[in-house]
Amino acid sequence: MVEYRFISGQTPLDEEEKQDLIPSIITRKDLDQFEQENILEARQWIMHKAVIAKHDIFSAGFILELHKRMYGHVWKWAGKYRKSNKNIGVDYYQIPTELHKLLGDVAFWLDNKTYSITDLAIIFHHRLVKIHLFPNGNGSHARLLADVIIAKYGGKRLTWGRSSDMVKSGETRKRYIAAFREADRGDYQAIINFAKL
Repeated sequence: MVEYRFISGQTPLDEEEKQDLIPSIITRKDLDQFEQENILEARQWIMHKAVIAKHDIFSAGFILELHKRMYGHVWKWAGKYRKSNKNIGVDYYQIPTELHKLLGDVAFWLDNKTYSITDLAIIFHHRLVKIHLFPNGNGSHARLLADVIIAKYGGKRLTWGRSSDMVKSGETRKRYIAAFREADRGDYQAIINFAKL
């Protein structure tokens, strides 16, 4: 069984959630690598123009499917709403309602051109992580969704602090968490700047 050590900003898993690990993995390094391979496979799938074009990316069904594709080889609960409260996010029973509200807000933002597509993608990312739909993988999932929004609707490519690995503890992750906390207080400029860096 993997020994779980969580870094700043990560969501600890409940014991029951830890039991839903699919592969036989011994170390946290192996788990991180296995997850990254699954995420890369999902990214390659969704970033095809034909795949993006046929999906309603602002639907609960697609959002759940993308998470399942990102983590389905690793966790049995991939693509399913979490069933317990965490150190971040709404109470678990409010997830469907809060996601519905967010999707309504996005429809309004698109119809009224409230934000540029790039800023919309970043704000959507923040709001989705803040709801915290899943036991784990919320940040990676929301960043990939933001990239999908840019790919589908146009906009400036996001760099996410110019880091390819936001899972590891380091200076880039610290800047991401600090910017995210500013957005929690209603100031999106730091997270927008970080994502566009």
